[in-house]
Amino acid sequence: MRIVFSLISLLLAGCAALPQDTPAGSRTTLALLETTDLHSNVLSYDYYKLAPDASLGLERTATLIRQARAEFPNNVLLDNGDTIQGTALADYQALVAQVDCGQVLGIYKAFRQLGYDGTGIGNHDFNYGLAFLSQVTGNRFDVDGVDPAKPVCAGPNFPQVLANVYSIRSGKPLFKPWHIIDKRVQATGPDGKPLEATVRVGIISFVPPTILTWDKRWLEGKVRTEGVKETAQKYLPEMRAAGADLVVAISHAGLDDSPYSPTMENGSWHLAQVPGIDAMLIGHSHQQFPNAASTVPQFNLPGVDKARGTVHGVPTVMPSLWGKQLGVIALQLRHDGKRWVVEQDKTNVAVRATQTGEKRFVDADPAIAPLLAQEHEDTIRYVKTPIGTSTIRMSTYFADVGDVSAVQLVNEAQAEYLKRYVQANLPQYANLPVLSVASPFKAGSAGVTDYTDVAPGPIALNNAADLYLYPNSLQGVKVNGAELKAWLEKAAERFNTIDPSKTAPQELVNTGFPGYNFDMMTGADVRYEIDVTQPPGKRIGKLEYRGVPVQAAQEFIVATNNYRAAGGGGFPALDGSRTVAATPDNNRDVLIAHIQATRTVRPALARSWRFTPVLTKGPVVFHSAPGKLELAKAAGLTTVTQLKADDGLGRGFALYAIELR
Repeated sequence: MRIVFSLISLLLAGCAALPQDTPAGSRTTLALLETTDLHSNVLSYDYYKLAPDASLGLERTATLIRQARAEFPNNVLLDNGDTIQGTALADYQALVAQVDCGQVLGIYKAFRQLGYDGTGIGNHDFNYGLAFLSQVTGNRFDVDGVDPAKPVCAGPNFPQVLANVYSIRSGKPLFKPWHIIDKRVQATGPDGKPLEATVRVGIISFVPPTILTWDKRWLEGKVRTEGVKETAQKYLPEMRAAGADLVVAISHAGLDDSPYSPTMENGSWHLAQVPGIDAMLIGHSHQQFPNAASTVPQFNLPGVDKARGTVHGVPTVMPSLWGKQLGVIALQLRHDGKRWVVEQDKTNVAVRATQTGEKRFVDADPAIAPLLAQEHEDTIRYVKTPIGTSTIRMSTYFADVGDVSAVQLVNEAQAEYLKRYVQANLPQYANLPVLSVASPFKAGSAGVTDYTDVAPGPIALNNAADLYLYPNSLQGVKVNGAELKAWLEKAAERFNTIDPSKTAPQELVNTGFPGYNFDMMTGADVRYEIDVTQPPGKRIGKLEYRGVPVQAAQEFIVATNNYRAAGGGGFPALDGSRTVAATPDNNRDVLIAHIQATRTVRPALARSWRFTPVLTKGPVVFHSAPGKLELAKAAGLTTVTQLKADDGLGRGFALYAIELR
């Protein structure tokens, strides 16, 4: 019986790969619809501020999906990854009241409702470990830590693919590397008459190989990665041989024209040069592509058309993050007698935004919220758990110009924890100074509401999650003075180079450098200046520890997170080799414990860094939420002024200026 079944399967597979009975010259339009970097933002709700937020949420994107499907009846809906992590809802389902084997993860309920045709996997999908990812995706990974005796759990009812991550134990891909979707479409024959046909859409997914460093604690010794080019070159012929008309690369990576490396983070620029890719859905960078007005360096590379949305001629889209946009590639297809082929000159690429005007957004799809009603209520109840109080307001509206109110508490907690850990576990380093770095995770990149803001008074778990956004683990790295300076130099790339002689306004902040990479120290022990009139790499001056210039060979232990310690962000010397303390606790848990122990947080702001004073002939400007000037003054930033309540760019930001003195 088993032999007969196998023969039938082989025959069916062979038949599926045969040429279709579709006349040469037939034409159709097939729209690829992409979401990416949803980070578990299913509902239009901010669990950190405990308030609705119409600017985000898959329930808003769902309306765009419905509209796009009405316009393009022939469509394929795909997600790029970074799906299951990123909100308090995600943390609740993974860490607090973990979904059981028979339950479907909240965001996958929404995907089912919307009829996704398939998804890729992103780097943050590994943040909760392989056992959790195996469970919620309905897989059984052949790796240590995943019980082979347990049943396969409930998961999505659509294919999930990932081609470049392999089990070390079995040598096989962790997920199915590719899948072919047989999509029935309405087409027009060469005689102009309508007909029905099938387009065989092959999807293949790639994740940054750097997951091995970012999530080393979960992945080391269990999986290995492969470069995106090599992986594509291996599997694309298989996909074509299996009958794929089209190959769609779901690449959870941005664009980087640096010399190719199998371990590079943003390999999509190189991937697009692999012959045989018909369209590329990209992500990870949280940007909009195409966007003719974009100044982001990765979209101004050779071979990249940021207006048409092509990379080396391949139609490509990236719809930012959190469900704010939907990517649409309207592929114009012609049948050549053997298969469907893309007419690139007639294909259109666009992103569609949920925001329709100033403070106006499309309505939420009413079918989504009821799916997660219980999970939503449980999460809100959980994050309201009180843990302490604060005497000051802690925000990141002016973190780029020196407000450390939301960063200092994190640094205090990290430094105190690491000091105790070193004394108890690493006596050989007990005499070394312990420092701490933290960054403003929410610095406006996702919109005018994308800032940490914790009011004075009671502090609850949601506030701690607002101050520390990611489920990182705390690590300590040993660096010398030269390496510490190089670390700060890299962080100072957050700023553009300012020409003091220019009379025209100059933008201070380099928006291509993420706020979560703007590491800063706080406290009385360390002092340094950032001279933004100097080029990157030559900006850090007067670096002192306890009033004495830091020497190149002087050693420190610095508290940070596993992402940074393992090389995340490309910081010099940080590649995992400097890690001396891989602690068992998450940074956020360390922060929560610190607040609970302190009970009342009374931070006297201790800013370690300042801009090197310089007189500029024209204004130095930056953007933040409007009407927040009093917060800058409270942080001691007396040279900040608000120039315009509306900067005129249509995103609701105000225009501010700062005198660099």
